[in-house]
Amino acid sequence: MKFSELGVPKDLNKGLKEMGIINPTKIQEQSIPVLINNRVDFIGKAQTGTGKTAAFGIPLLTTIDSQKKEVQALILAPTRELGQQIAKQLFKYTKYTDKIFTESVYGGEKIEIQLSRLKRPTHIIVATPGRLIDLIERKAVDISKIKTIVLDEADEMLSMGFKKDLTTILSKTKGYRNVWLFSATMPSALNEIINSYVDKNAVRVSIDKNDAVNKGIDHHFVVGEEVNKLDTLTYFLKSNKNQRGIIFTKTKAAARKLSKQLIAKNYEVGLLEGDMTQKDRDKVMRAFKKGTMELLVSTDVAARGIDVADLAFVVHYQLPDQIEYYTHRSGRTARAGKTGLSLAFIVKQELKVIRDLEKNLGIKFTQIR
Repeated sequence: MKFSELGVPKDLNKGLKEMGIINPTKIQEQSIPVLINNRVDFIGKAQTGTGKTAAFGIPLLTTIDSQKKEVQALILAPTRELGQQIAKQLFKYTKYTDKIFTESVYGGEKIEIQLSRLKRPTHIIVATPGRLIDLIERKAVDISKIKTIVLDEADEMLSMGFKKDLTTILSKTKGYRNVWLFSATMPSALNEIINSYVDKNAVRVSIDKNDAVNKGIDHHFVVGEEVNKLDTLTYFLKSNKNQRGIIFTKTKAAARKLSKQLIAKNYEVGLLEGDMTQKDRDKVMRAFKKGTMELLVSTDVAARGIDVADLAFVVHYQLPDQIEYYTHRSGRTARAGKTGLSLAFIVKQELKVIRDLEKNLGIKFTQIR
């Protein structure tokens, strides 16, 4: 199936083609026609890395009246990186359409900068919940005319403590607006929000996990002692010289320590972790995207929204706590139809976790060494 068959207008389709987005994913196939052709509330459940930004972004752009200089849609995301990424994608999709202006606002950047940007005509606001409430309270944002509110990675927003902010925003926008909610999981707290703020006749789409897993990723693992992990990693990096990849840790402390150890071994490494300033994070991402830095050491939360072309591998230096994070991490490689490697470093006791991942995600791991 092609995007034109889903009802995507020609000018939008042209932008997608130029980005190399040719064949819709399962979640895109099932959401785009519904959201383009109907004014409905929508709940989409699909793993991370399955193309949810286009699943809501393409229909959202078709609802915008570019002649009206008012905020018509709101997208809420858990992290600034994901918010920036969504805004960038929407900008790329609209290369050949009438000018649709999207503004990304988030904590960690001076609010004055965002206040001045919001004085320009803005059709879509992409925001982290806390910063949006700040801007509403300062009367810098008027969300009274919005037709659509999108909650992206809704489960992640709840796990990061945004429930109160979400309910505040949803209650302020009650009335003639649609809610489009996208999430990898449906925890009970999310069902509470759905029951209170989403129409009971909302269209529901759930993508089977076996359809959601990226088939272009090879999943491997190495069993060893904790003390030998650094040596194993450097051996792996030597064997994959001039290849670009991300190395994931579970904690900020582990990320900082590992990046220092790799720098001491003369690797060009960037660090991404939650306590860094936005300025520092942007600087690292610019270098990584340009290719002046081949490796990135990152925590899970910091990696939300990283979309870098041609990453050859992802290394799980420490396994994540949640299954969703494994999908999200490994989904950084093998994007846009390419192939990639996801390699987990584990100790013997974690073999059970590998088996759980296989069972829950419908994937097969290969042990190496």
